Amino acid sequence: MYAEVKDEFEIAVESTEANAVYAQSDRDATREELETLKKAWKEALEMEEEVKQDLMMRPIGQRIRELENAVEELERQGRENH
Repeated sequence: MYAEVKDEFEIAVESTEANAVYAQSDRDATREELETLKKAWKEALEMEEEVKQDLMMRPIGQRIRELENAVEELERQGRENH
């Protein structure tokens, strides 16, 4: 799921930088995918303790936060372009 959000983000970055007419819809799609990923991550952390500990040892939580910050910055840039 993370890879899908990352791909959507890269598409949104390109369309935003190009000030394409579909840039907003690309950013919206990225935000939707990010929210789905965050929900799945939260649900995964609510699993059994053993699974939770395994997940916490992986850097995905930090990567999700970094991606969320990048999406927020991209959305800010999109608002400034209009």
